[in-house]
Amino acid sequence: MMKDISNPQSMKAILKKHGFTFKKSLGQNFLIDRNILNNIVAQANLTEHTGAIEIGPGIGSLTEHIARQSQKVVAFEIDQRLLPILSETLAPYPHVKVIHSDILEADVNKVIQEEFSGIEDIMVVANLPYYVTTPIIMKLLTEKLPIRGIVCMIQKEVADRLAAKPGTKEYNSLSIAVQYYAEAETVLKVPKTVFVPAPNVDSAVIRLTLRKEPPVQVQDEDFLFEVIRSSFAQRRKTLWNNLLNNLPLKEKREELEKVFGHIEIDPKRRGETLTIQEFAKLADALAPLLK
Repeated sequence: MMKDISNPQSMKAILKKHGFTFKKSLGQNFLIDRNILNNIVAQANLTEHTGAIEIGPGIGSLTEHIARQSQKVVAFEIDQRLLPILSETLAPYPHVKVIHSDILEADVNKVIQEEFSGIEDIMVVANLPYYVTTPIIMKLLTEKLPIRGIVCMIQKEVADRLAAKPGTKEYNSLSIAVQYYAEAETVLKVPKTVFVPAPNVDSAVIRLTLRKEPPVQVQDEDFLFEVIRSSFAQRRKTLWNNLLNNLPLKEKREELEKVFGHIEIDPKRRGETLTIQEFAKLADALAPLLK
């Protein structure tokens, strides 16, 4: 077995050989700590029957650890300069396929059908570029992909938000959107020192386990998220003020008052104190006012 790609000496040698320089605009921070890499992969519970999707493989240090534990790996890499490096570093793993593509533009469902036919268990495992973490996670959650879940390294601050509970200062519309589709837990805190180059923020690994059913049933999913976004539009404002200012309700104050009375939610509360169940109740009660 070849030496791990991820040890600092191997990585330096590979980068030097290919004359590779990091592009800040692509959020490139490569992992150089074998324990962390093993830990990330362990959190995904991969088996020889798992298909794994990776986003932003870099020079392949995490890819290699995923490949050792899974049946097949498909990695999406946006930076063309890394393709020759990956074909070299991942040569010992013929069951890894690298696709040169921006994950945000890729038809992931189609890739899954073509690449993972006959594989029932599919996980996303990635060290995500921090500048596009949220759009990538939301794309993976909302596109109804046949995946078991996502284990990814992200900025610690974002991980705290994704896993936040009502009533905490981290809890916001993103926390609720993510928790509508998945159960979220931070499984690992990661120091800056295990990356090359070191990022200026702390990192964490979050595990999102997709739900079979959403935690609430609502008449209109899009409207639920509109109500949630409106309720958080200005953090210091009450539900009453945020909803009046962000939904077409200015002419309907009386009806709005009745809605709050009927569902027994105090309009003086702030968005961050409401559970997803309360938001569902609110959205279903508001919908008739806006028809």
